[in-house]
Amino acid sequence: MEMIFRWYGKSDPVTLENIRQIPGMKGIVSAIYDIAVGEVWPRETIRELKETTKRHGLELSVIESVPVHEDIKLGKPTREKYIENYQQTLRNLGAEGIKVVCYNFMPVFDWTRTDLAFDLPDGSNALIFEEAVAQKMDPRTGELELPGWDTSYTKDELNALLDEYQAVDEEKLWENLAYFIKKIIPVAAEADVKMALHPDDPPFSIFGLPRIITDQDSLERFIQLYDSPYNGLTMCSGSLGSIASNDFVKMLRYFLDKERVNFVHARNVKLVGPRSFQEAAHLSSAGSIDMYEVIKALSDFNYHGPIRPDHGRMIWGETGKPGYGLYDRALGATYLNGLWEATQKQRNEG
Repeated sequence: MEMIFRWYGKSDPVTLENIRQIPGMKGIVSAIYDIAVGEVWPRETIRELKETTKRHGLELSVIESVPVHEDIKLGKPTREKYIENYQQTLRNLGAEGIKVVCYNFMPVFDWTRTDLAFDLPDGSNALIFEEAVAQKMDPRTGELELPGWDTSYTKDELNALLDEYQAVDEEKLWENLAYFIKKIIPVAAEADVKMALHPDDPPFSIFGLPRIITDQDSLERFIQLYDSPYNGLTMCSGSLGSIASNDFVKMLRYFLDKERVNFVHARNVKLVGPRSFQEAAHLSSAGSIDMYEVIKALSDFNYHGPIRPDHGRMIWGETGKPGYGLYDRALGATYLNGLWEATQKQRNEG
């Protein structure tokens, strides 16, 4: 298991100097944030990012993410150009030694929450999702903006895009995903870059848009689109574990056995309703996911891939990018490494 940490580049208040001091930290997961979605990432820009992390004693282990252009998700004729650009970006990443790319296929919006700083009883604050609040949110007003969302759209452009998706149901989105996968996975294999699809977050429809990567059946359907270890998954405990019907540990073991787990996001959530949850400390007792069993599954299958402590609370008065402060994620990394050491010793002794 390779412990890595999300870093948002030179503008991130969490610095590489901070990250390198976390015990057991091996690498960085990052991206290039100043290139428009759909354009090719130049090799020299990738190389500069890699060299920056290496100067701080860390490896650029994973790219998260190379965004998929909406024209690809919509299945528009212009998708051919954007798929060709995506293929070239993968070639450039492979040429610079990048081994894993995390991405998602969520229409229009990335992860969605209804409160970015919900006060928890211990005085910290965290991201939460309340279904009743989400049902009243309207992205068409232009006033709703969350981290991870593409903010390059004007209000009119966003509304036009939402209108286009009215003709795309779940099966059409599956069709467009299959078309994309069959074009990029052969190139990823040639470039030796393992693709890791991230599940939808949360794993159900938001704002009337289809979401299709939501449970074990859909993950299985996805990997069957192209039978290759390069067509793999990001197993995110917080995304998949945010509804009670998903048994995350069971799912993780299933796809580890199939050798399709190319990346792991580890965070805990506390379920407070059928489609409502609060993000919590990584500790098993803090939420609804047994993190010991998550790490034990990785240990049992001798997982050697990358894992990162996902969204953390804001603690000790820290302010910064919601979900991506330093302190709680650092605590999470240390906790996960402790579980890994214990389960590995149990495995070796047993």
